[in-house]
Amino acid sequence: MLYARHMPASSIHPSAEVSPDAKIGEGTRIWHFAQVREGATIGANCVLGKDVYVDFGVIIGSNVKIENGASIFHGSVLEDGVFVGPHACLTNDRSPRAINPDGTLKRGEDWSISPIRVCYGASIGAGAVVLPGITIGRFSLIGAGAVVTHDVGDHEVVVGNPARVIGLVCPAAHRLPSGAHSCPECGWSVPSAR
Repeated sequence: MLYARHMPASSIHPSAEVSPDAKIGEGTRIWHFAQVREGATIGANCVLGKDVYVDFGVIIGSNVKIENGASIFHGSVLEDGVFVGPHACLTNDRSPRAINPDGTLKRGEDWSISPIRVCYGASIGAGAVVLPGITIGRFSLIGAGAVVTHDVGDHEVVVGNPARVIGLVCPAAHRLPSGAHSCPECGWSVPSAR
């Protein structure tokens, strides 16, 4: 169940700027200097660290943790259990410009948004950049500093610029040995659909 930002069930630091039109779930904590824009929806039991930016209309599920300085732009959807590392950025326009061809400053209606979806349990490392129009699969792991230019499959580990697949990871974030179909740490097995 979602509550307005002023309900005591959520905790919002006095320095945070949260739109009265945003919906903030029970038990969610929003820390120093974070900004949550109008129409954003944030589920229950989330943590938004210092200086986090959540653009208008962004949808964030429950039990999501967004670390300090991360930016989540319009068109992004984060499902339940997602982790976003410090200073990561989820972008939204493949051809950004400050001005239109006639030299006028771009306005909201001039942008071409390509949504990003981060699926259940996925993790995005510190300083990673996710380009517009990308889907990041369930329980996948994006390495720190990666630049994600293509969709990432469920349980895939990607690193680098551009990000490339280097292996698989279980739901507990243990990397599977090369060629393995199960995790020696927890016993999880790769779904047969792979």
